[in-house]
Amino acid sequence: MALSKKPYKGSRDFFPSEMRIRDYLFSQMRKTAHSFAYEAYDGPLLEEVKLYKAKSGEELINEQIYDFTDRGERHVAIRPEMTPTLARMVASVHRQTAKPLRWYAIPNLMRYEKPQRGRVREHWQFNVDIFGAPPVLGEVEILSLIVHFFKNLKADQTMFSILVNDRKIVDAIFNELLQLKDDEAYKLYKVIDKAKKVDDAALDKMISDILADDKKSVFKNYLALSNHLELLEFLKSHKLSDQAQEFMKIMENCEQLGLLPYIQYDPTIVRGLDYYTGLVFEIFDLNPENRRAIAGGGAYASLMKIFDEPELPGIGFGLGDVTLKDFLETHKLLPDLAHASNDLFLCHTEDQELIATQKLALVLREQGLKVELNLGKMKFNKIFKTAESKGHQYVAIVEEKDGHVQVQIKNLPTREAKFFQLSDISEIQNFIKDK
Repeated sequence: MALSKKPYKGSRDFFPSEMRIRDYLFSQMRKTAHSFAYEAYDGPLLEEVKLYKAKSGEELINEQIYDFTDRGERHVAIRPEMTPTLARMVASVHRQTAKPLRWYAIPNLMRYEKPQRGRVREHWQFNVDIFGAPPVLGEVEILSLIVHFFKNLKADQTMFSILVNDRKIVDAIFNELLQLKDDEAYKLYKVIDKAKKVDDAALDKMISDILADDKKSVFKNYLALSNHLELLEFLKSHKLSDQAQEFMKIMENCEQLGLLPYIQYDPTIVRGLDYYTGLVFEIFDLNPENRRAIAGGGAYASLMKIFDEPELPGIGFGLGDVTLKDFLETHKLLPDLAHASNDLFLCHTEDQELIATQKLALVLREQGLKVELNLGKMKFNKIFKTAESKGHQYVAIVEEKDGHVQVQIKNLPTREAKFFQLSDISEIQNFIKDK
């Protein structure tokens, strides 16, 4: 039986055309992270499963990880997420490192999930985290970085929104206002998570199964809140406004920085129940054809505890390459990457010009130009058609004229052509780069 030519289910082959898109996405991620002075880090593809058990939820451990026992009888897994590795690395250096730590990574991750739109089994993820920042300021910086990233991609506030909430506020409503037991609070968190995915009747039944009528009306009033100012009034009416001071400062700072048009309070955003301790958010695509969360994150203070380290406040987010590409394609923001972006297609038409052509290619490359050298002589009537099919703007033809070897360079879109001596390297470079 012949071997399949398809990749493993849920993973992808990256042919040059797909690789150009991936390189573009990664370059935009790095550009944004570097502009905020975040430094790159990376870790191993394999970690011991107990590291994920200490941080991650049961669904990931029981259903989604690729795990096995290695030859040393260690139970290991291909990394399904980067945060446990990040926590381990930060725990090992944070005591002797100046704060805040600003780190980012673009790791390759694998989860055994059902492949569908926006979700595959293997993907890359833009992870950005800051540790040890003062309260409010770290949160605002991460939100600012996200807005900056999407603006770099030419997206505006009509295309995406950062939906925000605060786990401290939700916990206060559950514990102090509704006075729920732990199991009731856990069930109600699940209801919040499903609130936008079911109709009113189904939502009302789920709430009624947990709360008495008096508490039910309070909770439904909470779910009906549409902005952070309504939230503040709701909390004031129930004498819980102290719990919202930090969140309101975040929103005030965002307003002063001009970020508020990109940010929307949403009472249904809660994220991971055992992980986030403060601000939580999801980046939401507003296009009707792709209305979904494309990334998420939040603040956490207890991550270091799994290594018996003291609390170190952190905040970060993860954005997958698949959902980002879907977002850009939906909004027609992906640049034309159908062809490689080389500077010059270089060729010759006679055998005796081979060495001169090869030498010219080497010299031009030393000057930083990206040169595609045609291997072997080429018929003149095929040169321009071939160059255009490869997406080249400039073509250089090494040829002999009046007993001298020279190079003709042509700008295909404008049809402008100019002749140079082989030694006119600076002039050749300027002709190509100045256009």
